[in-house]
Amino acid sequence: MRKAIAFLGLGLMLGSCAAVPSEPFDRQGLSVPLPKFADETAGSGLIQTYSGERRYVVGGGLAHLDCNADGMTDLYLAGGAAPAKLYRNTGTAGGPLAFVAQDDAALALDAVTGAYALDIDGDGLQDLAVLRFGENVLFRGLGDCRFERANEAWGFDGGAAWTTAFAAIWEEGADWPTLAIGNYIDLDQPGAPWGTCFDNQLHRPATGGGFAAPLALAPGHCALSILFTDWNGDGRADLRVSNDRQYYRGGEEQLWHVPPGAPPRAYTREEGWAQLQVWGMGIASHDVTGDGLPDYFLTSMADNKLRTLDPDAAGPAYSDIAFGRGVTAHRPYQGDQSKPSTAWHAEFQDVNNDGLADLFVAKGNVDAMADFAMEDPNNLLLGLPDGSFVEAGGLSGLDSGARGRGAAVADLNADGLLDVVVVNRNQPVQVWRNLGIDRSGDSGSWLRVKPRQPGGNRDAVGAWIELRTPEGLQRREVFVGGGHASGGMDWQHFGLGGAQEAELRVRWPGGTWGPWLAMSAGTSVEVSRDDSGGDRVAVSE
Repeated sequence: MRKAIAFLGLGLMLGSCAAVPSEPFDRQGLSVPLPKFADETAGSGLIQTYSGERRYVVGGGLAHLDCNADGMTDLYLAGGAAPAKLYRNTGTAGGPLAFVAQDDAALALDAVTGAYALDIDGDGLQDLAVLRFGENVLFRGLGDCRFERANEAWGFDGGAAWTTAFAAIWEEGADWPTLAIGNYIDLDQPGAPWGTCFDNQLHRPATGGGFAAPLALAPGHCALSILFTDWNGDGRADLRVSNDRQYYRGGEEQLWHVPPGAPPRAYTREEGWAQLQVWGMGIASHDVTGDGLPDYFLTSMADNKLRTLDPDAAGPAYSDIAFGRGVTAHRPYQGDQSKPSTAWHAEFQDVNNDGLADLFVAKGNVDAMADFAMEDPNNLLLGLPDGSFVEAGGLSGLDSGARGRGAAVADLNADGLLDVVVVNRNQPVQVWRNLGIDRSGDSGSWLRVKPRQPGGNRDAVGAWIELRTPEGLQRREVFVGGGHASGGMDWQHFGLGGAQEAELRVRWPGGTWGPWLAMSAGTSVEVSRDDSGGDRVAVSE
């Protein structure tokens, strides 16, 4: 039985529009630990605003990474019309959140809409993929939070579109990643902006390293989030694209075959891919149903979806389970609830360390759309033992009246508790520190994991991690992409509830499972691939 001092009741808010009670309560004996967050923006040193008008109504993301190998998570924040900034983490483990802006003229680009961190060239250092209105830029990490422009050296064509989405995967046998670029409205076309979308692009590795000329993923329907994901467990990732309805003109969600050595092609109706139209803004992926396959939370305007694979279908046929699971999040849960919400970045993470995935959603009006809520607080939907979720955004302290966009849920002060940072449009970035479970000295045990393997894909993008304790089995897919214009390579965080020990194994890219390995709670471990069948574990200090 999980140890929980502060509880939020199962029936508290199944759906985001129920009222917030003055006191948490239990229902039918099922309860969930309530985490508390403190807004530490003022003292954090993070001073950044994603500013600008028409070109920056979407985007507004960030990359999270450890750029100087000190075990602390650093942040690169988009600025829109203002310069982007890299912030080095100067905090201490368990202490207040603290960052210092780095003086790096190369990184201080304008027109940045978002960013993702990953090790592109396989040298063990994190690089940056920077998305822009105009030319996208890849930056090679040099260590000690230093970077250099790498477009020319790596043969990367940054294009000249309005880029709003990114994902990466290593195809079988490749030392360099395949990069997917998602683009938005083509403002130069006649009749813009109605129905004018750039094509998306696929950048595959060139012979000898770097990238070949990009391939068009056409038609584009104004992508705002893309993700390489192994949706059917066959060991090979396809590309999921969430679109803004081709800007209200006939577009739909897409899934692309990306077969090794062959051109990409879209899944068809005959293969089971059904039409779905949402104002697609973000993708969050997690095995919510426990069937060993990823489910997908798609953010939108008043119509968020939780898509799960039909177990009887031969192809990618999905049904929606958002209402039954309590994650529609379609209206504000406090204040004026008469108008629908606008959702952007979403992430599944265990913020209360009870061993159950929770769902954070950044919210905010596009600009001043009168038909949608102007005060639209962020959601924190806590996972419950029966597989449903309950709203705790206001009770936990994560609610905000700002226009949220991109975000990250990450352990910013290395204390085993996941913190939250949100980029807001035309308003300052906000950051919240996780203080643990309210009125409790016990915030649940945890484990942080980094899978590592030889070759170009050092961070094992495309791997699956399974962790088991007496309380159940957890699964996480290692990916770069999704969210809304925000992502990075960081520790894979697992809450363990009250367990002090666990077992863990990795399904490495390509489908090979490693052995079960014994783990101790409260540790950060690197699991290194051993092709002889005996994966190695190193505990980080």
